[in-house]
Amino acid sequence: MTSSATSRPASPESGDATSPSTELAAERPLVAILADDLIWTTRLVAAATEAGAQPIRLRSIDALVGSGDPPSAASPFVIVDLTARAYDGIEAVRLARAGGAAVLAVGQHDDLAGRKAALEAGATRVLAYRKLFEDGPGVIRRWLEAADASRST
Repeated sequence: MTSSATSRPASPESGDATSPSTELAAERPLVAILADDLIWTTRLVAAATEAGAQPIRLRSIDALVGSGDPPSAASPFVIVDLTARAYDGIEAVRLARAGGAAVLAVGQHDDLAGRKAALEAGATRVLAYRKLFEDGPGVIRRWLEAADASRST
C-alpha cells in the first residue's frame, strides 16, 4: 500500500510505546488508536501493527485533538474504542472526522444504537469486537487500503 500519509515519530504525549526504529517505519501509515482499556488497546495495537501500520496509543480525546490541531495533523487514520469510560466514543469519532481522519470504530456486538451513532458521527466502518478478534489485521489492512484509495481519488 502506498500512502501519502506516512508515519512520523510519535510525540511523547501520545503515550506511544511503538515509536519507529527503522526506515521501514516511515513507509507504514500512522494510525492513532484511541482506547482506555489495556486489553483492547493491546489487541488493537497488535492488529494494526500486523496490518502494516504504525500505531500510536491514545487514551483521551485531548490526546486525539492535541493542542487545537485537527486529528488528521497527527494521523490520517483513527481507530476508536466506543466503550471507553474515560471519553465519549461518539464524540471522539465526530472530532476525528472533523479533522479529516478516516475512522474505524469498534464496539459491542449487541450495542446496535451505539454502532449506528458512530456511523452517523462519521465512522467509515463500525465493527464488533468479535470481528476484530477473529480477523483484526485483515480488517484493518482492508480499511486502510480503502481509506487510502478514497483519499487518492
